[in-house]
Amino acid sequence: MSKGIGPQDSELIAQYRNGSEPAFDLLVDRYQKKIYTTIFLIVKDQEIAEDLLQDVFVKVVNTINSDKYNEEGKFQPWVMRIAHNLAIDYFRKAKRYPTILMEDGSNIFNSLKFSEETIEDRKVRDEGIDLVKRLIEELPETQKEVLIMRYYVDMSFQEIADQTGVSINTALGRMRYALIHLRKKMKQLNFAYDKTIYPK
Repeated sequence: MSKGIGPQDSELIAQYRNGSEPAFDLLVDRYQKKIYTTIFLIVKDQEIAEDLLQDVFVKVVNTINSDKYNEEGKFQPWVMRIAHNLAIDYFRKAKRYPTILMEDGSNIFNSLKFSEETIEDRKVRDEGIDLVKRLIEELPETQKEVLIMRYYVDMSFQEIADQTGVSINTALGRMRYALIHLRKKMKQLNFAYDKTIYPK
């Protein structure tokens, strides 16, 4: 038997389900470096990447222990997807004022930054931000992913293409459709992204 191969992921998961903690430790050893690198390429911060790495394995443990894991034979892509999603979610929650430029060059949040605000101004502003975030959540998954990576994570289109495994043209196309869909939704709701939406 070859030394370097070892048990399959599915075997280790089965052993862990049967109470073998060392089996899970082997899985962690097998993938933690790759997972950490994936996260670090997105967040570009060592401490945050280490925290999110722990979160990935907590989620893996919880999923397996609750019998919701059904990715037999596909553990690696599944765990890498969890890592990718947690890294993206970190920015979605942390960055409240992304610079999202629509096709006409106007900033979706150009009216949401005031030096002096009344309580009413702040309330309306926060409602506007929450609405945009909700509309982004409703976009098709691939379009939402590119938009968040570009505007919340500040990744270049080359980085987005590398991270998502598509060509730059595909990444650009997804962004374009994301903005078109976003503008259409906002127009339907009469949300004036390119004008001051607050009374002066």
